[in-house]
Parts: sequence; structure tokens; C-alpha cells
Amino acid sequence: MKFKFSVKYLFITILIFLIEVLIATKLEHIFFIRAYLGDVIVVMLLYTFVKTFITINNQKLIAGIFVFSCLIECAQYFKIADKLGFQPGSLMYIVIGNSFSWIDILCYAVGCLLLYIFVKFNNSKEEISVN
Repeated sequence: MKFKFSVKYLFITILIFLIEVLIATKLEHIFFIRAYLGDVIVVMLLYTFVKTFITINNQKLIAGIFVFSCLIECAQYFKIADKLGFQPGSLMYIVIGNSFSWIDILCYAVGCLLLYIFVKFNNSKEEISVN
């Protein structure tokens, strides 16, 4: 792992973040998108955010993001946002969340699996063009 700033990943991160904001603010009435798609995409947001600043093994990063997502979800089970004193509706309350769901963990797993497949496909495509 080494520090290396990537403009490409920065732009992708901003794009995914804007999609997440759109989902949270304008598409919240469409249950499937708000409840599931946002959780699938958030792991991709974390991936591109980390890749903006460091070069790291993709598989280890994806696994780490899944573990991190599960830890946050478990913290929601214990109402950590309330215990830390964040007010409902505040940015940190929204970011941390406050309701545990096994479905959310499944969504994180699906997002990580899609990310893994995309990265694997993209890497094999790069290997073909190099040879």
C-alpha cells in the first residue's frame, strides 16, 4: 500500500457520491432504490474513495470494505449514533445509521461481489491489451 493520488478515482467517487445523494433526496419514495440499491452502491463509493488516495491490493480492499460495512451495521444494532449523541437527521446520524438489517449486509455483499467481478474483468482486459 502506498500513497498515490488518482484524479480518475476522485471523479468516480464524486459521481457515485452524487448518485447516493440523489437516491437519498429525490428517489427516497422508490422503496427498492432507497432500501437496497443505495447499500449496494455505497461499498463502491468506499472503494473508489480509498483508491483516490492509495494504491492497494483490490481483493484485500474489497474484503476490508465488506468487513468495515458489517462493523458499521453491527454498530447500528447497538444504536451507536444515539449513544454518541448525534441528533436524528444530522449528517453523522444519517452516515452511521441507526437500524440494523441483515438485508443491508446482504446488499453490501452483493455490492462487493459486483465490485470484485468488475475489477477482475477490468484487470484481465488490461492484461490482454498489454500482451
